[in-house]
Amino acid sequence: MDLLNKDMPTLFEQLGLDSDEGSINDFIAAHRPLPDDVKVSEAPFWSTGQAAFLKEEIMADADWEPIVDELNVRLHENIR
Repeated sequence: MDLLNKDMPTLFEQLGLDSDEGSINDFIAAHRPLPDDVKVSEAPFWSTGQAAFLKEEIMADADWEPIVDELNVRLHENIR
């Protein structure tokens, strides 16, 4: 039974990234906006393992999918 809390900080921990709110916001700001034709799992800043994890979670419609989708939306936002 997976008792892991599925939220953005925990996703960043799964990806091996700093997971505090400021670090998450900084990461997203530094990599946004992704072009519309680039899938979140295909962004050039992920390691091979990170990209594979994101793609697997999306393809499997797994527990992480809603959080990965939220990250996708935030990375594609074009905020000025």
